[in-house]
Order: sequence, then C-alpha cells, then structure tokens
Amino acid sequence: MPQPSLPHHRLLAWHLAAELVRLVNDIRISDAEDRREARRAAKSCARNVAEGAGRTSRADKARVYAIARGECGECVASVELAGATGACAAGDVARVTELGSRLSAMLYRLS
Repeated sequence: MPQPSLPHHRLLAWHLAAELVRLVNDIRISDAEDRREARRAAKSCARNVAEGAGRTSRADKARVYAIARGECGECVASVELAGATGACAAGDVARVTELGSRLSAMLYRLS
C-alpha cells in the first residue's frame, strides 16, 4: 500500500489531533451538549490542522493553525465542564487535558 502523500500526513500535530478525535469519541460524557461540543471541536481542530498543512503562505498557515488551536481549547474545555458537573470521569478529563495541552503547544509553535 502506498504511503499517504498529503501534506498533513507528515505533521505530528495532525496525528495528535486525530488521536484527540478518537479519545473524545471513546470516553463517556453523559451530558449530550458537552459530548456534542467536545466531539465537534476535536474534529474541527483536526480538519483545520489538515487545512493549514495544505496552505502555501506562511500567514495563511498561521491563521488556520491558530483556529485549530482555538478548537483544541474548546474541545478540552467541553470535557473539563463535563467533568466539573460529574458527566465525565476525572481520569478521562485528565487524559483529554494532557493530550490537548500537547497539541495546543504544538499548534502555538506552528502559528
């Protein structure tokens, strides 16, 4: 099978964002609104990372990576809010927060 050839496949940020999508999808969040927002924001973050990788100008890349960073923060905040209301286990909140922090730092450097 040929290796992926799209620009985002070469970015560690893309792989972390995809991991965040999987993690948020796998954990239990009993509050429907927090669950929906966390999943939406995680996917939006990953999509923006892919979009930024495909942009050619430095300014355009920076703008899209900054949007991805904002979506990452929104994802983590949604899970943290679910944890604060008892709708998500503390261990799951910690896992999402750790991964989100790593990804956010990486996106900061890219933007």
